Amino acid sequence: MSAPLCLVRRSFFALLLALPAFVAAATEINQANEAELDSVKGLGPSTTARILEVRAQAPFSDWADLMRRVKGIKPKQAAKLSEAGLRVNGRAFETPP
Repeated sequence: MSAPLCLVRRSFFALLLALPAFVAAATEINQANEAELDSVKGLGPSTTARILEVRAQAPFSDWADLMRRVKGIKPKQAAKLSEAGLRVNGRAFETPP
Protein backbone atom coordinates (compact mmCIF):
# COMPACT_ATOMS: atom_id res chain seq x y z
CA MET A 1 0.00 0.00 0.00
CA SER A 2 1.32 3.43 -0.87
CA ALA A 3 2.18 5.86 1.91
CA PRO A 4 -0.44 8.51 1.00
CA LEU A 5 -3.23 5.91 0.85
CA CYS A 6 -2.19 4.48 4.20
CA LEU A 7 -2.27 8.00 5.71
CA VAL A 8 -5.75 8.60 4.30
CA ARG A 9 -7.01 5.33 5.78
CA ARG A 10 -5.57 6.14 9.20
CA SER A 11 -7.12 9.61 9.11
CA PHE A 12 -10.47 8.15 8.10
CA PHE A 13 -10.49 5.66 10.97
CA ALA A 14 -9.40 8.34 13.43
CA LEU A 15 -12.34 10.47 12.27
CA LEU A 16 -14.75 7.57 12.71
CA LEU A 17 -13.53 7.02 16.25
CA ALA A 18 -13.96 10.71 17.10
CA LEU A 19 -17.41 11.04 15.50
CA PRO A 20 -19.47 10.10 18.60
CA ALA A 21 -17.95 13.09 20.41
CA PHE A 22 -19.57 15.42 17.87
CA VAL A 23 -23.05 13.87 18.10
CA ALA A 24 -25.33 15.45 20.69
CA ALA A 25 -25.92 13.10 23.58
CA ALA A 26 -29.53 12.40 24.46
CA THR A 27 -30.81 13.96 27.68
CA GLU A 28 -33.71 12.16 29.34
CA ILE A 29 -36.02 14.78 30.83
CA ASN A 30 -37.27 12.50 33.60
CA GLN A 31 -33.73 11.68 34.79
CA ALA A 32 -31.70 14.84 34.10
CA ASN A 33 -30.58 17.20 36.82
CA GLU A 34 -30.61 20.99 36.55
CA ALA A 35 -27.17 21.25 34.96
CA GLU A 36 -27.94 18.56 32.38
CA LEU A 37 -31.20 20.27 31.40
CA ASP A 38 -29.48 23.66 31.21
CA SER A 39 -26.97 22.16 28.79
CA VAL A 40 -29.71 21.39 26.24
CA LYS A 41 -29.71 24.11 23.58
CA GLY A 42 -32.98 26.00 23.88
CA LEU A 43 -33.51 25.45 27.60
CA GLY A 44 -32.68 28.33 29.87
CA PRO A 45 -32.70 28.59 33.66
CA SER A 46 -36.36 29.62 33.93
CA THR A 47 -37.66 26.81 31.70
CA THR A 48 -35.41 24.31 33.46
CA ALA A 49 -36.80 25.46 36.82
CA ARG A 50 -40.38 25.03 35.54
CA ILE A 51 -39.57 21.54 34.22
CA LEU A 52 -38.05 20.45 37.53
CA GLU A 53 -40.94 21.92 39.53
CA VAL A 54 -43.59 20.17 37.42
CA ARG A 55 -41.60 16.92 37.19
CA ALA A 56 -41.45 16.78 41.01
CA GLN A 57 -45.22 16.18 40.99
CA ALA A 58 -44.98 13.29 38.49
CA PRO A 59 -42.65 12.21 35.65
CA PHE A 60 -43.61 13.16 32.11
CA SER A 61 -45.32 10.34 30.26
CA ASP A 62 -44.72 11.66 26.74
CA TRP A 63 -44.14 14.86 24.75
CA ALA A 64 -47.85 15.76 24.82
CA ASP A 65 -47.79 15.53 28.62
CA LEU A 66 -44.67 17.73 28.75
CA MET A 67 -46.23 20.38 26.48
CA ARG A 68 -49.49 20.32 28.47
CA ARG A 69 -47.79 20.74 31.84
CA VAL A 70 -44.84 23.07 31.14
CA LYS A 71 -45.77 26.59 30.08
CA GLY A 72 -43.86 27.78 27.02
CA ILE A 73 -43.17 24.41 25.40
CA LYS A 74 -45.28 24.02 22.28
CA PRO A 75 -44.74 21.78 19.22
CA LYS A 76 -42.24 24.11 17.52
CA GLN A 77 -40.12 24.41 20.69
CA ALA A 78 -40.48 20.67 21.38
CA ALA A 79 -39.12 19.87 17.92
CA LYS A 80 -36.09 22.12 18.51
CA LEU A 81 -35.44 20.62 21.94
CA SER A 82 -35.70 17.13 20.50
CA GLU A 83 -33.19 18.02 17.77
CA ALA A 84 -30.89 19.25 20.55
CA GLY A 85 -31.08 15.83 22.19
CA LEU A 86 -33.93 16.10 24.71
CA ARG A 87 -35.93 12.88 25.13
CA VAL A 88 -39.12 12.00 27.01
CA ASN A 89 -39.06 8.36 28.08
CA GLY A 90 -36.37 7.71 25.49
CA ARG A 91 -38.41 9.12 22.62
CA ALA A 92 -37.70 12.03 20.31
CA PHE A 93 -40.50 14.45 19.48
CA GLU A 94 -42.56 13.50 16.46
CA THR A 95 -44.38 16.28 14.62
CA PRO A 96 -48.12 15.59 14.66
CA PRO A 97 -49.70 14.87 11.26
